[in-house]
Amino acid sequence: MSLINPHGGRLVERLASAAEAEALAEQAKSLPRVTLNPRELADIEMITVGAMSPLEGFMTHADYTGVVEQRHLAKGLAWTIPITLSITAKAAETIREGNRVTLCDENDTPLAVMDVESKFEPDKLREADRILRTTDEAHPGVQYLKSIGETYLGGPITALRKPIHQDFNRYRLDPKETRVLFKAKGWKTATAFQTRNPIHRAHEYLQKCALEMVDGILIHPLMGATKSDDIPGDVRMECYEVLLENYYPKDRVALSIFPAAMRYAGPNEAIWHAIVRKNYGCTHLIIGRDHAGVGSYYGTYDAQDIFKEFGDDELEITPMMFEHAFYCTKCGNMGSVKTCPHGKEDRVFLSGTKVREMLGRGETPPPEFTRPEVAEVLLRHARQGK
Repeated sequence: MSLINPHGGRLVERLASAAEAEALAEQAKSLPRVTLNPRELADIEMITVGAMSPLEGFMTHADYTGVVEQRHLAKGLAWTIPITLSITAKAAETIREGNRVTLCDENDTPLAVMDVESKFEPDKLREADRILRTTDEAHPGVQYLKSIGETYLGGPITALRKPIHQDFNRYRLDPKETRVLFKAKGWKTATAFQTRNPIHRAHEYLQKCALEMVDGILIHPLMGATKSDDIPGDVRMECYEVLLENYYPKDRVALSIFPAAMRYAGPNEAIWHAIVRKNYGCTHLIIGRDHAGVGSYYGTYDAQDIFKEFGDDELEITPMMFEHAFYCTKCGNMGSVKTCPHGKEDRVFLSGTKVREMLGRGETPPPEFTRPEVAEVLLRHARQGK
């Protein structure tokens, strides 16, 4: 049984062999050092394990320009999010194209060696306008661009080792591992569900509708950098576990962490999420209301409409597009405007903000919004946080 091909045809992992890593680690001691921020740390992990295939490292000027201006890499492959490494003006004075640099975490631990093929100063306002579709400084993506250095470095990386995590290691499956898992489960088709929140009843409804059409579903929660007011990862993971234990068929669902950082780039991020999920072996991706959005920067279904701008042969992975779901008190179950004939007064909509407000007051979210086991987890952690 063959799975969908990775983007570009093959998984591109950038992890050094054991023998190579030892020699590279010694060399890394004498190279200029670049400290990565949380987004860059997430990106280097994605590059290392092949989730960013076909990228071999951070984008060169040619690839960056192609993505910002044409939504394609320099060689013509669809790609919609710049994967960039920034440095300060002071560091830029000493690093030149052709150099090698050591990439480190915040503790100055070497993670990878990078061959600098490209050094350039981007137009970050142009990047924000084209990728985020706004230059409003209230947007978290614009804030990020303002916070980083003015010079970008591009070139292939060679990782000394895979990143070490202290949590959720049983759920940290690389693309080659999810592909093995799908084959073991006998799945020919699999849809991914992107989330950075606990799964509520509307999410569950979309997932189970999708399961009527594909062999399995990969619940793929993002655990890289998110907004400060998002629910913490350990709380979310506990919610996923109790939900899958009680309400999903075990042979048709898998749970694995998506190590990326959020860009909150709405439509462009939806395309990127599809591309990287293809690398994990998914044939489909659920795209619901305001996928990867924030605030009111994007239209409700902009993240669905953008897929029409790419040919089927470009992306290959199939978007599964759903309307905004809700609980209807008259129907007595979940539905959407496509399935429910009743009016707004009969529909229960609860946003994540409203739920956080309820938890802050010590109130249990209603069963129309979330399963009782999930509500118990959320309320318990809310009380502990006081």
